Amino acid sequence: MSKPEVEFPEGPAPSSLEVTDLVIGDGPEAQHGGTVDVHYVGVEFESGEEFDSSWDRGQSARFPLDALIPGWQEGIPGMKVGGRRRLVVPPELAYGPAGAGHRLSGKTLIFVIDLLGV
Repeated sequence: MSKPEVEFPEGPAPSSLEVTDLVIGDGPEAQHGGTVDVHYVGVEFESGEEFDSSWDRGQSARFPLDALIPGWQEGIPGMKVGGRRRLVVPPELAYGPAGAGHRLSGKTLIFVIDLLGV
């Protein structure tokens, strides 16, 4: 797979997590509390500005799910290796409300995640 183009949903930002499978994988399934190896790109919902991409660093990222933002903790389990999933994550499941101290606080974020391993 190559770095995805992030397609923007129409209309206002959602108030709850939106999970969309773009490609269904056929490998092992990600589990709550497990570790995942992913390639991902993240963009701001409002501006469309990319704020992070493992693709641009040239290497995937390996994380314990419990260490990630709540939107990833809820949105990745059930995904299978080889799959690509889009998550639209409201602020309360990302970096908190505006003023919470992170540069992305108060922002709805879109991630496209490729699951490479569990």
